[in-house]
Amino acid sequence: MGKQLLISLGREFGSGGHKIAQRIAEEFSISYYDHNILDHMYENDEELIQMMKKYDEKKANPLLNRRVRGHSSSLEENLAMREFEFIEKKAEEGESFVIVGRCGETILREYPCHISFFVLGDIYDKIMRVQERCQVSEREAIEKIMRHDRHRKKFHNAYSDTKWGDARGYDLCVNVSRLGLDGTTEFLLQFIRQRMELMK
Repeated sequence: MGKQLLISLGREFGSGGHKIAQRIAEEFSISYYDHNILDHMYENDEELIQMMKKYDEKKANPLLNRRVRGHSSSLEENLAMREFEFIEKKAEEGESFVIVGRCGETILREYPCHISFFVLGDIYDKIMRVQERCQVSEREAIEKIMRHDRHRKKFHNAYSDTKWGDARGYDLCVNVSRLGLDGTTEFLLQFIRQRMELMK
């Protein structure tokens, strides 16, 4: 592909952001990191990977943790720091990749080859997508959406100086419900290609 390309994608739960990110990574033949980042960080330790999934993209509870000489006892915070270090190390090594969530737009914003997106959707479309994917009732889908987005927002806002989903923190925010998954993906691919032309 030539020059380095770094893409961060924030997303609402049920918006289809993961699928869009995967398609972007496939289109440019670059690495893709989301929750699978734990597989790369803790290779061959399946027990540890499963344990850390409970703390992934979660904000630490200050009432349950303490800090001694700059070190936190919070598994959530320590995991977040390790993920941020992993993302920055990959970028510094010159790797091209798509990172989903995990404050990617904040960690990578100083790189000229970085492009950031935030993907959202109409609530009805998100409910339908979650119901189909998770095989749950409408009420359960709504609860999952609210719970996951609450965790993502708290996590992001704890480690970033911009607010989760605030358009000023991203290059582009897009509502998937307007063009659908395929149309939105093509739109973002076109945006990336035009940005890449300007990077030359």
